Amino acid sequence: MVNVILLGPPGAGKGTQAKKLVDDRGMVQLSTGDMLREAKTSGSEMGLRVAAVMDRGELVTDEIVIGLIREKLSGASGGGFIFDGFPRTLPQADALADLLAQMGQGLDAVIEMQVDDAALVSRITGRYTCGNCGQVYHDQTRPTTQPGICDACGSTNLKRRADDTEEALRQRLMEYYKKTSPLVGYYYAKKQLAQVDGLAEMDAVSAAIAKVLDSGR
Repeated sequence: MVNVILLGPPGAGKGTQAKKLVDDRGMVQLSTGDMLREAKTSGSEMGLRVAAVMDRGELVTDEIVIGLIREKLSGASGGGFIFDGFPRTLPQADALADLLAQMGQGLDAVIEMQVDDAALVSRITGRYTCGNCGQVYHDQTRPTTQPGICDACGSTNLKRRADDTEEALRQRLMEYYKKTSPLVGYYYAKKQLAQVDGLAEMDAVSAAIAKVLDSGR
């Protein structure tokens, strides 16, 4: 079983690579957002706590998120876990390390998907998706064959995310660098950090990640 954290700014491709690890290695993706939404509707004791906090419009505490992760880790997973969206801060990294130690587990790799900001802005502001089948396109690198029509399903319901603007993305990048990038130094000091080129072709990124995981780092 392998436990891994994928680090990188918005748009670096963490979600795409996490899905590939799920498909190829049978790993479980622990997405903070998905866990919170699932808990809110579960009716469990933890779910009721989550629902109460979210209904008040407040931020869910680290304690609650760690509790949700604990529940997930308690379930069997032969492939291991991918931590997505957590940790975001140094205190959260310490809390996760403590939790894994308590459960007799650890982190096998922390993979930073490195990107160039200018290239990332170009990548994100040019992307759009099919609202029908979810196929992803890009103005420059992967446009639809026929303008306005999805190649995969023929739908004309092509959408852009409201926050995929240059201004919004640069704000998200600033928040990432302020809050999350210190984790790079944290895991480097713990000799757990590996780095891959997040702007390479998708299959090349996948191969680089696989090499890290298979090397036992």
